Amino acid sequence: MSVLQALDVGLGGLVLAVAAWTILAREAFAAVVGYVAYGLLLSIVWVRLFAVDVALTEAAIGSGVTGVLLIGAAARLREAERSTVDEQLSTPLRVLAGVLCAVVAAALAAVVLLLPDPAPTLAPAAAEHLAATGLGNPITAVLIAYRSFDTMLEKVVLVLAVIGVWSLAPDHLWGGAPGAPRAGRPEGALAFLAQMLAPLGVLIGIHIFWVGADEPGGAFQGGALLAAMWMIVIMARLVEAPQINSFWLRMTLIAGPVVFMAIGAAGVLAAGSFLAYPSGFAKPLILFIEAFMTLTIAAILPMLVAGPPTRAPRP
Repeated sequence: MSVLQALDVGLGGLVLAVAAWTILAREAFAAVVGYVAYGLLLSIVWVRLFAVDVALTEAAIGSGVTGVLLIGAAARLREAERSTVDEQLSTPLRVLAGVLCAVVAAALAAVVLLLPDPAPTLAPAAAEHLAATGLGNPITAVLIAYRSFDTMLEKVVLVLAVIGVWSLAPDHLWGGAPGAPRAGRPEGALAFLAQMLAPLGVLIGIHIFWVGADEPGGAFQGGALLAAMWMIVIMARLVEAPQINSFWLRMTLIAGPVVFMAIGAAGVLAAGSFLAYPSGFAKPLILFIEAFMTLTIAAILPMLVAGPPTRAPRP
């Protein structure tokens, strides 16, 4: 067994151990910490499987943004957790849950193990038509060219999710800002981290977006990193979350889907069908779409984490 094979086996065992610890954790906060660690380990697994795009998304969304949301939820539920600490599930219910989990795990394993060899794939067809898009990254081509309608709808769903979160606010707070106000004297260590990390993170996020046309990366990964930098600055209370009635915020939230739909509609006239790209213009149009998608993602994710407005709108 080579060194890399031994590391892969150790990584697989560590993933299973962290997953089991997360499931068996008695406290919600401990389970969330385990979940974040599990997501980071999965990112390494995806790197070892040469799926760098998936690894970047898993690190940014799977353990990053989702981890922040779960930590906030665990903190809010801590009092309720203390009041129900003595409540225990009955043994039959525990056994039933365990059996159902085992059945689902066995079904997933069977699906993977019983796949024909070689497994069915559209990768050759995607690679064959990659040159027509002018892109070097097949992941970006699949997302923006081959299944662009699905990708566009995903961004629309994110906008609807933000609206759903905002709708939880009381009527008298509608239009206000979520989160705590800016601190007069931010906490030193966290403020220093935000001031040092955010500029570097913004540069890396823009770089990941730009190289996504030809290398691992793209709008979602770059936008998620930009969103993380904004969240760090807000959490450090160096700036306040914007009011939800802010015109620039609302325009940024819908910029990605609107530009996507507009270029898709233009494709009817220029290329004969919705979301089709004229010959020779595919790459610049895709980069144009991704630029606005990056901005939308960078705005949507912090707004989802910030939650509904908690302060009345300023006049």
